[in-house]
Amino acid sequence: MSKSLSDNVILELVINGNSDAFREVYDKYSKSMFLYAFKILNNKEACEDIIQNIFIDFWSKRKTNTIKNLKAYLFQSVKYQIFNHIRNKKISSEDLTRLNLIDVSLNVSQKMEYLELEELIKDIVNKQLPKRCQQIFILSRFEHKSNKEIANELGITIQAVKNQISKGIQKIKLTLQSEEVILYSFLLFFCTSF
Repeated sequence: MSKSLSDNVILELVINGNSDAFREVYDKYSKSMFLYAFKILNNKEACEDIIQNIFIDFWSKRKTNTIKNLKAYLFQSVKYQIFNHIRNKKISSEDLTRLNLIDVSLNVSQKMEYLELEELIKDIVNKQLPKRCQQIFILSRFEHKSNKEIANELGITIQAVKNQISKGIQKIKLTLQSEEVILYSFLLFFCTSF
């Protein structure tokens, strides 16, 4: 199959059952989809499962899906699968520090749940974290300052900053679990790696 074919032409071939076109889509996008998922979950097996499920679903629903942009559809599928993976609590505490998922297109109900979760997290930060931990967490997660900037501003070591952020993440995680709140992927906005 010619590598010069556009995604729209290849997609049309896939819809018509062309397995070579399907293979081309897989060859073109599966690696970057895997790397995207792996950057977030850092779990090879889970990411392989996610990518496999996406392509199985893509092929089986090829005649009923209305896909306007193939690449956008595939990467949105990755985001959705990661969201489901986290929602189903298949996540370790280490994962919380790696996640940085943005621009997740969700339905209205999920967006409302996100806003509620965001408010809950802010409430935990403001009411349950010790003052120093709260100050550092806000500078890091809400004001988007680097660990070095925070350390310089507060006159402490970078390791002390990391320790306080880790302490804040653990407190948030424990509080959310105790309240049986589903950990959504956009919690990652607050818990990116440091």
